Amino acid sequence: MNSKIHILGASGSGTSTLGNSLAKVLLHTHLDTDDYFWTNKYTEQRPVPERKEMLRKDLLRDDEWVLSGAVAGWGDCFIPCFDLVVFLWIPSEIRLARLLQREMERYGKEALAGGNRYEESQAFLEWASLYDHARMEVRSKALHEQWIAELSCPALRIEGDYSVEERVAAVMEYLNSNNSC
Repeated sequence: MNSKIHILGASGSGTSTLGNSLAKVLLHTHLDTDDYFWTNKYTEQRPVPERKEMLRKDLLRDDEWVLSGAVAGWGDCFIPCFDLVVFLWIPSEIRLARLLQREMERYGKEALAGGNRYEESQAFLEWASLYDHARMEVRSKALHEQWIAELSCPALRIEGDYSVEERVAAVMEYLNSNNSC
């Protein structure tokens, strides 16, 4: 049974969006790692032991859930909980354009040159741009590939610029074809 699903990928690849949509279709609880990772969203990280304990409690609370985001590194202890891991990848230029748009939606003029969030926004976009080419020292495709290779559960890859509906359909097709007798 695939009742405990983890979705990961680069920032801006759509993990939270797919997680939320898939959870609604499956009638599962949706959890997002950002809610555990950050004390103050995108500015102050929560200590690792505290985020692990919070996530552990929530994963144990429900029998069926979809966890979106990344736990590679800090949350490797949760790997045995996963029935299925879904890896999302989209071309870097599309992903970075999404992130720039998201920064503008979140912070407006503050994300522009001269704004209070400009430096922070630029640093985030620079970090996010490293994903496809960086090595294991940061959240990267290489790190995620190694992490996926070590999983004991199945991993479904969805690579390309697909709509949320197409991604949900791909996961549902996988679940239906692998849950039949």
